Amino acid sequence: MLTEHEIEIRVRYSETDAMNCVHHSRYLNYFEMGRTELFRAQGGNYRRMEELGLFFVVASVSVRYRQPARYDDQLVLHTSLLRQGPVKLEHQYRLFRGAELLAEGSSVLACVDRNGTIQPIPENLTEFTQQ
Repeated sequence: MLTEHEIEIRVRYSETDAMNCVHHSRYLNYFEMGRTELFRAQGGNYRRMEELGLFFVVASVSVRYRQPARYDDQLVLHTSLLRQGPVKLEHQYRLFRGAELLAEGSSVLACVDRNGTIQPIPENLTEFTQQ
């Protein structure tokens, strides 16, 4: 199973603050993009998973900001799946501008049903979500 993936992100003007730096909240959006594209690259389909009644909710997230990203920067986000437990996924993120590390973070996602009740992650999640 694929456990690492990279995406390129071009910083849009709407993602920056008055100092022309990427607003701190946008990094969480970038992390979500990374998780989604990693899952897609594994053959998974979030929409199908949700149609089948399973959801991943963020249980915890952390970000360490090292250097600011700025408008029109070309960034590379490296997303890694560190661990998959019976009901949770743990990811790590590293955001770069060239060779410079701008931010790093981690998240824990829990698998739940439509009522928010913890559910086991299907053994082969990507096959489970294929149409």
